[in-house]
Amino acid sequence: MAITYIKEETFDGTRVQTMPDPDNEGETISETLTGITDILVRFIEDSTSPATVHSRMVNVCFAADGTYDEAATDARIAEVGAGVAHKIALGVIVNAT
Repeated sequence: MAITYIKEETFDGTRVQTMPDPDNEGETISETLTGITDILVRFIEDSTSPATVHSRMVNVCFAADGTYDEAATDARIAEVGAGVAHKIALGVIVNAT
């Protein structure tokens, strides 16, 4: 099984969280900037038919000096991807129908 991934966001240490307005559909009542240590990643296993797509948050990695380490994060995403591929092979993760 070959699994690929797409980072759904660029890590900068923050994420905007929005609160929907219950009285006005499609509107928000507040936006909050929060500190984060993860990014959203979409994994794609295209040996299945149709391709299995699974999205999840993955913790980022930091260098010894506290700065974001993109190479280490990519390695961590690949490790998580191997686990996702294994779960797809076992049938734990399946396409939603």
